[in-house]
Amino acid sequence: MAQPFSRRYFFFGTLFAGAVPRGGFGSVASLQALGFKSPNEKLNMAAIGCGGQPFADLRQAAGQVENVVALADVDWERGAPGFNQWPKATRYKDFRQMLDKQGKEIDAVVIGTPDHNHAYCALACMQLGKHVYVEKPLTRTAWESRLLTNAAEKYRVATQMGNQGYSHDATRVACEIIWSGEIGDVTEVHAWTGRASWPQEMTKIPPPTPVPETLDWDVWLGTAAWRPFTAGDEEYRQFVAERNARGGRGRGAAAAGGPEAAAGAAGRGQAGRGGGGGLMSGNFGFYLPFNWRGFYDFASGLIGDWGVHILGPANWALQLHPRYLVSVECVKKNTLPPFTFPDELTIRYEFAARPGMPPVTVYWYHAPGGNPYLPPGMTVEEARPIPGKGPQVGPGRGQGGFFPGTGGGATAPAATAAPAGTPQAGRGGAGGGQGLGYNCIFAGTKGYLGTSGRGEGVGLLPGARWAEYKLPDPYLPRSPGASTGSNHAAHCRDWIRACKGGAPACSNFSIAGPYCEWLLLGAAAVHYEGKLLWDNAKGEFTNNRDANRWVRAVYRKGWEIKL
Repeated sequence: MAQPFSRRYFFFGTLFAGAVPRGGFGSVASLQALGFKSPNEKLNMAAIGCGGQPFADLRQAAGQVENVVALADVDWERGAPGFNQWPKATRYKDFRQMLDKQGKEIDAVVIGTPDHNHAYCALACMQLGKHVYVEKPLTRTAWESRLLTNAAEKYRVATQMGNQGYSHDATRVACEIIWSGEIGDVTEVHAWTGRASWPQEMTKIPPPTPVPETLDWDVWLGTAAWRPFTAGDEEYRQFVAERNARGGRGRGAAAAGGPEAAAGAAGRGQAGRGGGGGLMSGNFGFYLPFNWRGFYDFASGLIGDWGVHILGPANWALQLHPRYLVSVECVKKNTLPPFTFPDELTIRYEFAARPGMPPVTVYWYHAPGGNPYLPPGMTVEEARPIPGKGPQVGPGRGQGGFFPGTGGGATAPAATAAPAGTPQAGRGGAGGGQGLGYNCIFAGTKGYLGTSGRGEGVGLLPGARWAEYKLPDPYLPRSPGASTGSNHAAHCRDWIRACKGGAPACSNFSIAGPYCEWLLLGAAAVHYEGKLLWDNAKGEFTNNRDANRWVRAVYRKGWEIKL
């Protein structure tokens, strides 16, 4: 018992390492000097992006308590939900003007731009002393993630990345089970999702089309190199229709080109995610409102979209950090498109030993065909949890999680919901579970553990072992609020609590920055064959200089980033 006990205390001591300024927050007066408010004071909040996901973030964070004083969105049609929800807030298309005019009034900012602008927007806010909540993934590149890690320490503001699975009970229970030594030393992790719902693998860019009147295309591009706007052409629409007809559209896909897809999704500004991924009709489709996520220049594909969720329990439980990363390699891909990510791939990360833990290899799969990993000698039927048996962890019946076998991001209706305690599968079409109930499996020297969704579910494999298992005593602190659904509200309020001088948020940048740094190196590896060897001290690959252009981006003139 000595090793798990000491391991457990090692992790608790490092859980929030670097989250509190080295000198400590100290007195209430010192907190106020740093821009923190009393728990009873209202925050003046702003958002960069106020439709789609950032709208949901701001609504959960502000609740009925905080003040929303300013909203910026490069597309005022896309930003309409936020504008309508907070009609008294001042509206902007360019967030820089918002900071210039109302910076002294704003305490905290929710940022939900496309990924390539996360670092620029966040740094601008942090330099003015604003607390920031940044949607996942934290940045587009590994270099930007390290920059924001350093910025959070320098400017001493409250930060949070929007990977709400980190606030789930099941994610923390997974850590506690692994740290207890129940499955022994973890030597491999296998995590996966299905095919992206947005179109990928195009080989040509359609001719330019007029920029919609509601959109500021220049500000939307932000740090990225200039290119003409295009909504797509008939050849592109046919490509998407044929792609969707092949099935397995994956994460929350919308029908391509149909009027129902266009309804309520007429634009894509600084407004973060939003539902659905297929081609939108009207004046949008090729880049907007959601398809930018598959482009190398704007995002990291499913690695950043769902990898950051699904691998969250592994990052936490195994204390993964770029200082321990040895190499990253794309060991499989079905193709290498010219400007988007491929639909099928496998990334392998190799980590050296960490204190109390042996080396571990982490595999990330885009697997439209189904579950890419199953414990040796175990059938799917044996591996999956036994309905109604085993500990109850996280969301229960009909509480809005993702359930085994539903695929495609569907939520099981209450009448057919999985029994209480059943781990829940993540999104990603066929790769999201197919009845297995897990989309991440930890392989240990004494057994297997699985997690599902964003970390909503957890269980031991085979199901018979989970049915008889008794959870270890709770050790990690739980987040505020009930662990239900995706735990979005609790995750946002965790940040609000930190903004008012409470404990650092669970995915603050001292945690989220290193996490995204190693994770996003997988997006760089997609472009090459063979292992890329990582030098953490230098923040670069040592055996392939060309690959470093995917570690640190080249920024458009006027949009450069500097700490």
